[in-house]
Amino acid sequence: MVAAATLTVGSLGVLLSPAQKAVSIPKTHQWSPGVGGSRRHLSQSINIVTCRTAAKTSIDSSEQLGKEESTSGGGGGGKYHFVVANAKFMLDEEEHFKELLFERLRNYGERSKERDFWLIVEPKFLSKFPQISSRLKRPAVALVSTNAAWITYMKLRLDRVLAESYEADSLEEALASDPANLEFDKPEKWVAPYPKYEYGWWEPFLPPNPRQV
Repeated sequence: MVAAATLTVGSLGVLLSPAQKAVSIPKTHQWSPGVGGSRRHLSQSINIVTCRTAAKTSIDSSEQLGKEESTSGGGGGGKYHFVVANAKFMLDEEEHFKELLFERLRNYGERSKERDFWLIVEPKFLSKFPQISSRLKRPAVALVSTNAAWITYMKLRLDRVLAESYEADSLEEALASDPANLEFDKPEKWVAPYPKYEYGWWEPFLPPNPRQV
């Protein structure tokens, strides 16, 4: 009676006979059902590779988020990018705007990253863009950032806004504003499934000690 051959556990948990051990198994785990494997093992191998690829993609995305570049130089001088619309739309009507800003603020806090975006009520830099100013109801509100890619995303996300960029010698100059009074009429009946935004929710995003002329 011939003794049973000792079986060896392969790298993916597949039992191999001595004869099968001599077979070279590709590192990519492209198993053939006829080489000590099964379709179930093939599926598991593919799932392992897929999960590792997905995990790497997630890590790469996170790292890319951390590599966002600012176009502002030392002292706040540099290039600034913005989207702008009337205050009613930006602060009282656009249902996702508040959530987008607070989520980004939370993300910056978790990463100890200095904030590079602000809301400006009646920004002074609009005087440089008569073609934009002529299309706006007033008062106007601009979302300004040194991150061009994010402003492009916000332009696509908000849709009914105008976008441009400008340069300033300092942060104070870039975020300067004119005096404005914000008043929004309350709807007689609120029918949306979410609560009405409270007045003043935007204050955490205003520039520190905004300069008004």
